[in-house]
Amino acid sequence: MPATSATVADDRLREEVRLLGGLLGDVIRVEGGQDLYDRIEAVRVASVAYHRHAGARGSAELERLLNELSLEDAVGLAHGFAVFSLLANVAEDRAGKRRARMQTAEGARPDTPEGALARLTAAGRTVEEARALLSEALISPVLTAHPSEVRRKSVLDRIAAVSDLLDARDDSDTPEVEDNGLRRQTVILWATRLVRTTGLVVQDEIDTVVSFLERVFLKVAPEQLIDWRKRLDAPGMAPFIRIGAWVGGDRDGNPNVDANALRAAFATPAKAVLRHYLEQVNVLGAELSLSGSLATISPELKALAEGSGDDSAHRADEPYRRALSQIYARLSATHPILTGQTAPRPAPFDAPPYAGPGEFRADLAVLHDSLVVNHGQVFADDSLSRLIATVDVFGFHMATLDLRQNSDVHARVVGELLKVAGVCPDYAALDEEARLALLAAELAAPRLLFSPYATYDPETLKERGILEAAAEALRMFGPDAIRTHIVSKTDAASDMLEVYLLLKEVGLYRPEAPGECPIQAAPLFETIDDLRAAKPTLERLFKEPSALAVAQARGVQEVMIGYSDSNKDGSYLTSTWELHEASRALLSVTQAAGLRLQLFHGRGGAVGRGGGSSFAGVLSQPTGTVAGRIRITEQGEVIANKYGEPDVARRNLDALTAGTLIASLAPPPDDAMTKKHGETASALSVASMAAYRALVYETPGFVDYFRAATPINEIAELKIGSRPTSRSKSMAIEDLRAIPWVLSWSQSRVMLPGWFGFGSAVAGQDVAELAEMAKEWPFFRTLVQNMEMIMAKSDMTIARRYASLVPDQTLSATIFGALQAEWDRTRDAILAITGQADLLGGQPELDRLIRLRMPYVEPLNHVQIELIRRRRAGDDDPLVREGILLAINGVAAGLRNSG
Repeated sequence: MPATSATVADDRLREEVRLLGGLLGDVIRVEGGQDLYDRIEAVRVASVAYHRHAGARGSAELERLLNELSLEDAVGLAHGFAVFSLLANVAEDRAGKRRARMQTAEGARPDTPEGALARLTAAGRTVEEARALLSEALISPVLTAHPSEVRRKSVLDRIAAVSDLLDARDDSDTPEVEDNGLRRQTVILWATRLVRTTGLVVQDEIDTVVSFLERVFLKVAPEQLIDWRKRLDAPGMAPFIRIGAWVGGDRDGNPNVDANALRAAFATPAKAVLRHYLEQVNVLGAELSLSGSLATISPELKALAEGSGDDSAHRADEPYRRALSQIYARLSATHPILTGQTAPRPAPFDAPPYAGPGEFRADLAVLHDSLVVNHGQVFADDSLSRLIATVDVFGFHMATLDLRQNSDVHARVVGELLKVAGVCPDYAALDEEARLALLAAELAAPRLLFSPYATYDPETLKERGILEAAAEALRMFGPDAIRTHIVSKTDAASDMLEVYLLLKEVGLYRPEAPGECPIQAAPLFETIDDLRAAKPTLERLFKEPSALAVAQARGVQEVMIGYSDSNKDGSYLTSTWELHEASRALLSVTQAAGLRLQLFHGRGGAVGRGGGSSFAGVLSQPTGTVAGRIRITEQGEVIANKYGEPDVARRNLDALTAGTLIASLAPPPDDAMTKKHGETASALSVASMAAYRALVYETPGFVDYFRAATPINEIAELKIGSRPTSRSKSMAIEDLRAIPWVLSWSQSRVMLPGWFGFGSAVAGQDVAELAEMAKEWPFFRTLVQNMEMIMAKSDMTIARRYASLVPDQTLSATIFGALQAEWDRTRDAILAITGQADLLGGQPELDRLIRLRMPYVEPLNHVQIELIRRRRAGDDDPLVREGILLAINGVAAGLRNSG
């Protein structure tokens, strides 16, 4: 029987896991001692027995081993399993790459360029239509600093080094040489702190995002653009992938983001991209040694060379080199203007700085055109072409930065400006229509509200300073530097007009030319109530000439929809359905206004925060809501998992592109399915929300259970982000940020946000109809598959041990019993709908991967429980805390999409 891509990839995966596990075992013996190695192995075996017998047998041996652990051994054990989780993830990622390559060769992947174009052809669509769509498309993964990435950058660097060595080992005739390198990297990883001892600041987060931009995106995004240009025979096609970022611009709930942080969010990537351009121009200068006496050149190149300040006699007859010397000098002069620092290797002569990336690109195009016209197509696809494509994608700013702030902050700032200016003594007391009328009048007035001689609250001065820095960035980096100001907690049209008024105060919104405002206010609808009110809110906004003028000038109104808070508000099923319905409603509003809708999906890594396959997620969107434009947040650990190395990043960018093409030109029958099954989906949503809220918001003692049966308090000490875990000091679920909410349930292996409520909702429904929905409707199929995946990662046997941490065991038994009963109902419902005997029965590859991970994740759960028990009993030894955080780190790494 011939081997399939899955079996070959699985065989290689097991081989690499054994290799890395063996190397780590040797390192533990040498570095940690044989006794530690033996204890690690004993706990692993006992954990397997505990899981295999569902806790009924094997429990006594596991408890004995854990109770006997010294503090040093417990920390060593947590460290060991966490390191193994990281190494096994490297092997798993490599298996995924091999599987993807083989499946592409077999023609089995619709999420590839080949598969997408084949699917479009089968649907009767043409290459011309694909080319036209992508020529005006916007596909934007937006990198955020939302704190669910528990791995330090030092750890991520070691993981990348191990992956590179495994790649080299595949191609080597002497793999033992690479094995020595692997052993060296394993020793370094073992001896590297996995958890941070100090909290992150915003600059740390900026540096992390820029490291991905520089190491991965700078190479991959231009290559992808060039490849799609060739496939579609569109050499001049504009970039459709635009990398976005939030770090340094997202100040919602983060008091550490100020004007200086925003300036750093531009200066840091500018350093990286300008350094890259300088290096590439220098390389081209070494290569393009063509003599003017031997090669024909264009008049434009001749003029560029003659205008160069390079007076070296050695290059007197080398026009390309003289032109490149001038380009280098201009880049060198641009560097201090954009970064505040001198270029790493300044030019030997002065030259005027570039006013923007367009001038730089134009100079490069002069060289390129001269080479192609005079020497042919051998120069059409070379390093100079790739550099031009890189400038097309990244400019001088690298990533488009979004601004974000909470609407309550805007209202307070606007209120103070109006009060101090003598316009309105109490803006907060006005109703919505009165606010809109006042804001419209101020937006039409030429005067400003702010006075440099008045006294203002620090919050007002801080917000004004940030927007002044934004205006400065737009002047320095151009219109693509900042495009959007997102308004969190939007529940009224006035929330957007307040943004335009604040932009007017810094000269970005001008009453005489509102359509020229470079920043669009975009509402963020997050809670269930906000999603349900999204349609009338947007309709009311478009009645305001100011907001409508900005949208008409762009032809697009962006709207962000939030997955996390809507899930925490009403359950995974309800959140997903309300997002679907809000998207359809928003589309009708924009179409009625003669505009296109650009949805920005605020997804996280975990299913409870919108996680899952990006390709499937795009295809599950309502008909017409993609239309060539989609933005998606990439948060926390997902950034490293999806974009940590070039091959994986390319595959994910192609999957987003393929999904956008298919959803736009050959969409699944969402409208027909919604019409046929919408009432059923709505009924399921209502029932799910009722069951969910009955537990989370209406069960006495639930908050106490949650805070005792999960490591929520310990997660607050993990130092994985610059934002606090809660919006206030309140202990209520409503005030807890969605990320620690989801991460806590993931750590305790309940995964509640990803499935709770579905089993109760399905009870009494027509299973045959639900099975048809899962088969024919991508929206419902994706929903079920995501729940199936997250339930396969849950483990109620381990969750029962976390429940033992609750001091009130009566409360513990009551709530855990409710969790177990709903888990059973949901599993049974999924199996009935899919017709499978087991969870993931229809996704064998994913099932094998999860089964591979669990033996090294489960011991970490058990050690975490033991150390939490000791700490809560009063043991305040710093090693206890370190061991808990190591275990949290390892479990998150092993589960992969936990935050």
